[in-house]
Amino acid sequence: MSDLALGFWSFPVLLLMIFLRAPIGLAMLLCGTIGLWLATGSPAMFLNRLKTEGYTTFASTSYSIIPMFLLMGQFAALSGMSGALFRAAESWLGHRRGGVAMAAVGACAGFGAICGSSLATAATMGKVALPELRRAGYEGGFSQAVLAAGGTLGILIPPSVILVIYAILTEQNIALLFTAAIVPGILAALGYMAAIALYARRHPERAGTMPPAPMAERWAAMARVWPVVLVFALVVGGIWRGWFTPTEGAAVGAAGTGLIALVSGRLTWRLLGEALVATAVSTAMIYFIILGAGIYNGFLALSQVPQELAAWVGAQGLGPWVVLALILLFYLVFGCLMDSLSMILLTIPIFFPLVQSLDFGLTPDQTAIWFGILVLIVVEVGLITPPVGMNLFVINAMDRATPMTRTYGAVLWFVGTDIARVAILAAFPAITLFLI
Repeated sequence: MSDLALGFWSFPVLLLMIFLRAPIGLAMLLCGTIGLWLATGSPAMFLNRLKTEGYTTFASTSYSIIPMFLLMGQFAALSGMSGALFRAAESWLGHRRGGVAMAAVGACAGFGAICGSSLATAATMGKVALPELRRAGYEGGFSQAVLAAGGTLGILIPPSVILVIYAILTEQNIALLFTAAIVPGILAALGYMAAIALYARRHPERAGTMPPAPMAERWAAMARVWPVVLVFALVVGGIWRGWFTPTEGAAVGAAGTGLIALVSGRLTWRLLGEALVATAVSTAMIYFIILGAGIYNGFLALSQVPQELAAWVGAQGLGPWVVLALILLFYLVFGCLMDSLSMILLTIPIFFPLVQSLDFGLTPDQTAIWFGILVLIVVEVGLITPPVGMNLFVINAMDRATPMTRTYGAVLWFVGTDIARVAILAAFPAITLFLI
């Protein structure tokens, strides 16, 4: 069997392993290992690749930004920022039809600005907002769908761990990617709020309201969210202005949120240990997936699959917009089956060179940033689509009394706004690029 045939056959084998519940990092590592062995006829290639991949990847400071952003999210949760964000949003919106749900989305957007992880945002805001939604009379499935969708803002609104990995894989400027994600992130939050408003008007019995809060109480709640604004401005603004590198910015953010948690009196030695352990566990999981993807992508490069795929697409005579639509459709479908990080690591080395070879009327750097934001959005949709919508499982675990089928039905309202947003941003790249 030729190397090219080995490369193509590795895809169904990889998907089969994923369906059999093998960890994605292990599945990619095994496929890459066996592929390199069969392609070269010797285990020496794999052993050399494992040695060089592990050292060159993790000896670099580039990936140290990941544990810093994860630690920043842990400290932000400990400091009570999530609760302050929700109470501030609820005080202004809670008395409107669907307002408590809109407040939950707004709080998710604010927390995502200092977290960078979708699952962490969904889990943290779920603990805060789910009881309030239930108390306000919201139906369980809709409440879960709201928080699962709002959690996806954690990886779209900068800082974002997924954007950092995309920037490293494609050698793009992290600051520019963060800047380009701001407007799509705001559009996402507004789109979710519009979906909530439509749902509440169609099913008023499933979406309650809260009594209006006094104006003084509203401004007092707003005053308590200043740490979020400070940390976001310091980290994203500092990176954008060039005051420090992205890695330094992540460290500054982690130190800043840690200091806020300490001053608030919530950071004990026990909680500090738990935050460090949780960060280490999440980082180890991400790093193992990165290592497995590196080995597997090395095998794909040896088999010439990316180059042959690009040549085949070019020979079909398809227009660049048709190719882009097919790629985005691929992400939407496979996002239902794989987690976002694995999708990015597995597909970007294949699709990115292909997209760069197409003419969209943009410079190569503009195309790279625009494509990264589009991929981030469609991958984000996979977090709330069945059957493997990770955010849905995280939120449902907090409310076992609500059947998952109800959550699946309610979340389709938010998936619809996501698809509409992808179409708009794909048709009008200037919306994404005008800030950079």
